[in-house]
Amino acid sequence: MLQETEFKISSRITPAPAQAGFRLLRYRVSNFRSVMDSGWLHADTVTALIGVNESGKTNLLLPLWKLNPAGEGMLQPTSDYPKALFTTIRNAPDQFQFITAEFDTGQEAARLAQLAGIPVAQARCVSVARLYDGTYRINFPDYRLDEDGAVAAALTALRDAQKDLGAITTDPLCDAAAKQVDVLLDELTRTENVTGNDLRLARNCVAALIPEEPPATSHVIPLLRALQKALGQHMAAMIAPDPAAREEIRQAVIERLPRFVYYSNYGNLDSEIYLPHVVDNMGRADLGAKESAKARTLSVLFDFVGVQAQEILELGRDFRDIRDEAEAQMIAEEGKAGLVRSLWRRANGRDQQPDSALLAQIAESKRTRSILLQSAGTKLTARFADWWKQGDYRFRFEADGTHFRIWVADARRPQEVELEHRSTGLQWFLSFFLVFLHEAEGAHDNCILLLDEPGHSLHPLAQRDLSAFFEGLALKNQILYTTHSPFLVDADRLARARKVFVGRDGSTRVSGDLLEAEGSDSQRGAGFAVRAALNLAVAEVSMGGAQPVLVQGRVEQTYLSVIKTLSIASGQFMPQRDMIFAPACGAEVMQVMARLLSETQTRSPKLVLDGSEQGRALAGRLSDSNDVILLQGITRRQDSTVEDLFPADELAVQMDRVERRPERLFADSFVAGRPFVAQALAWAHAEGIILPEDWRFQLAERMRRKMLDAGPARLADETKALWRTLLGKLASA
Repeated sequence: MLQETEFKISSRITPAPAQAGFRLLRYRVSNFRSVMDSGWLHADTVTALIGVNESGKTNLLLPLWKLNPAGEGMLQPTSDYPKALFTTIRNAPDQFQFITAEFDTGQEAARLAQLAGIPVAQARCVSVARLYDGTYRINFPDYRLDEDGAVAAALTALRDAQKDLGAITTDPLCDAAAKQVDVLLDELTRTENVTGNDLRLARNCVAALIPEEPPATSHVIPLLRALQKALGQHMAAMIAPDPAAREEIRQAVIERLPRFVYYSNYGNLDSEIYLPHVVDNMGRADLGAKESAKARTLSVLFDFVGVQAQEILELGRDFRDIRDEAEAQMIAEEGKAGLVRSLWRRANGRDQQPDSALLAQIAESKRTRSILLQSAGTKLTARFADWWKQGDYRFRFEADGTHFRIWVADARRPQEVELEHRSTGLQWFLSFFLVFLHEAEGAHDNCILLLDEPGHSLHPLAQRDLSAFFEGLALKNQILYTTHSPFLVDADRLARARKVFVGRDGSTRVSGDLLEAEGSDSQRGAGFAVRAALNLAVAEVSMGGAQPVLVQGRVEQTYLSVIKTLSIASGQFMPQRDMIFAPACGAEVMQVMARLLSETQTRSPKLVLDGSEQGRALAGRLSDSNDVILLQGITRRQDSTVEDLFPADELAVQMDRVERRPERLFADSFVAGRPFVAQALAWAHAEGIILPEDWRFQLAERMRRKMLDAGPARLADETKALWRTLLGKLASA
């Protein structure tokens, strides 16, 4: 019977410098197992993928791992190809990409820009896609051709040629050349959208003016050749391919890609390991997911020990093993004669006792094995203590014949106990530590950690500590993890949460909007986990003396958190108590949360509602019995949303980065002083585009990073005044 022992997790980790190299911004999975098209998944320093069982959370981690795996991670057609497209992809794997990821190139931007010959600003983001044939596609999403500049330069070249030709009076080619240049200038000036092909035609017209055997003394010919060359250069600038298509750029990007370390609970170590089974599994390629994960962790373990499982098995052989192997070899070589000889020897009691030389050899082998395992246990104890700052766990490896065991002791439990009888939390941490240490090659630089259902067997309090532990680990490594536990989704860390659910078409979908409908899932499992986490967090915060503020969703929480942070940083707001913004995902949830907190706590929650249809409906239902703050009362605008508390010009610029398809930029069409969201929706409709369902959240995330990076110094007085008014109402008794 297994005994579950306490395993407390500490969130205190020695600070480390920020992760070097590329930083994952977002990624998209397509045509991989149950995922047809996940949509863009935005990555934070720590990102939680929340969903019910069978929603496809693992299928959002595996393709990212296989983008650039630190270890293993080979593509497996029978497992990875979607069954509906299996034959199609199998026949043309070079036509299907299964993962596309965008990275912030960080300190590498300048080097990449120099290699590619583009501005540094256009090299700060790189997109990497991998296809099923194993190849990569690279591009710079922010790379833009200067088409307007190329057209302007071409027109200037034509005008200069026109002027120079007008000064020549004696050359017989001058009249025809001048007329052609006039025609080209007129045509290009009247053309609304000049293309690269237009400049190609203009260049060809100029080239046609040059005779096959031009006069050596002509003054027109050098002018025409210079004009032909200039038009060709400006044409090339308009049709130039993305510089990432060049092989040297591709290799430079791939060399700098982060490596991905994937770990799941399937790989947890057992305390007793049967060595022949381990040796057999390490040489097989047909194992299932659970057996493969276990074999991977065991392979890492024996690499850490410094010897192979086969060697440990051989060093532990006793006389009977040696005798049986010798007899088996004799029978294999001599057939029936060997079998008869073996039976005769045993019947006559021969070869039953080893000689002294063999005994000494056996003893020396076992002593060697014991020293190796003792050294490995000491090494593991020291390395685990460096990584794990709480507890003084001591590990010992023991081999007994064909069995290998791991024993654990610590100050609170000095008596050694098999790993299997310690907590499953310790089993998970030890197994994850070994894989992480091995595949990240010790330094852990430029690695991103992918954790599948980490700590699901931990006590709820330990799960919360694990969530805090990720914050320390993320100082050097980005983390993405899957979970369905509300205890691994902290209310003050909801920026890391992404919902995973099965869409109406039966494929896996992901969204950063925690209010988004979850396809055909009537139970709304991901939303339930988030709401459970919020309910727990708000209740605890209220009892701790902070002021809870209920808002309509994740978008409002993001913006209001930025307002609070920057206002405190600027000295404009000095609250007497902490203030927590908790998104209540739905009208019913907000009503229940408001009533529950009002009845059970001395400090009632504040409610912030916007002027949307949902906000107005909530205000009508909740304003009589709750302290409701309407945003339109702050902004003095009807239909106002939380975006109207922020600089409209900054929002417009970021909006054009969320949606890049329209010809007419939103920044060129919005009207200051009018509700932002309504204008954005009208603009999208006019441009004939459908905004992604989580466009407001994407915009909020961009604004959060932009404004926190810039700090409070650049805030306009008008914006500060709006924020002071709102925070004053929230802080009032």
